[in-house]
Amino acid sequence: MKIGIHHNKISYSEGLIDYCKNNHVDFKIVNAYSSEIIADLEDCDAFFFNFFHNDPKDVLFAKQLLFSLELSGKKVFPNFKSCWHFDDKVGQKYLLESFELPLIQSFVAYSKSEALKLIENQTLPVVFKLRGGAGSYNVSLIKTKSKAKSMINKSFGKGFRQFNPWNDITYNYKKLTKDGFSLSRIKYLLKSTAHLLIPYKIEQTLGKERGYFYFQTFIPDCSFDYRVQFIGDMCYAMKRYVRKGDFRASGGGNIDYDGSKIPMEVIKLAKIVKEKLNMQTMAIDILAYGNEYVIAEVSYAFAIDEGECDFGYYDSNLNWINQKFNPYEFMAKLFI
Repeated sequence: MKIGIHHNKISYSEGLIDYCKNNHVDFKIVNAYSSEIIADLEDCDAFFFNFFHNDPKDVLFAKQLLFSLELSGKKVFPNFKSCWHFDDKVGQKYLLESFELPLIQSFVAYSKSEALKLIENQTLPVVFKLRGGAGSYNVSLIKTKSKAKSMINKSFGKGFRQFNPWNDITYNYKKLTKDGFSLSRIKYLLKSTAHLLIPYKIEQTLGKERGYFYFQTFIPDCSFDYRVQFIGDMCYAMKRYVRKGDFRASGGGNIDYDGSKIPMEVIKLAKIVKEKLNMQTMAIDILAYGNEYVIAEVSYAFAIDEGECDFGYYDSNLNWINQKFNPYEFMAKLFI
């Protein structure tokens, strides 16, 4: 077996390359952006391309390339089942509902009149989301009917920017005041401020989000969520606390990585979702809603932060293995 790997230092490919070198697995580095990529992979049995939702080049062609190779008989990561709905919350709504999985009640409208009808029957607040975005980007709370109508008018009018620069400005300002002044922090703050007028590169590629209105039921008094991350049949989990003065947990950075504390019902639900969707890797966000657990969203890709793999994991039979692990080794074994 020979693996073609598109290498990016901030992707999973770093760990896969190390594993292949240490275990004498045949591989070669290829350039997914080359016009000759299909010919370059002719002598490979498999192709590994950890693409990103916010890379302008990747969103243009990554899925089409991967799916074409998969249809031709090559093994790919991520494959169709794992990533067709990546960074697409509307697509995930249809997917999870089709499998009768407990998605937070979610609504989508494709006309202004239908959106107004939907919101008229809702108890506010509701959680408005654009279909793309990670770390709680493009997620906001609609608290009043007037705000809802304003958001609907924008959805079917001038549209929304793919990335709101105020999120970056707020983040960089907090880092500057917390960590102390430095030239690099000032540079980041100035750069994010400039994006108030200058679109991000991905915005220049994709344009604005418009033509639909998507929202989910708001769960009150929710101070945390659960994140369960699968690599093949093994998984590990964490508890993410809501940011101070906010309703969102994702992207806040206040995380308890000890997965042994997570309720087993959460782990079992996540495993059911993983098995039904048949994804190679999966991150799933789960919230407590009364006496039940509901799903917010899923993704094939997830960041692996320093220290999060130090507490242990669940094996394929949901036995807790209380030891530090290397997620890239699991990923390599899964793919190979």
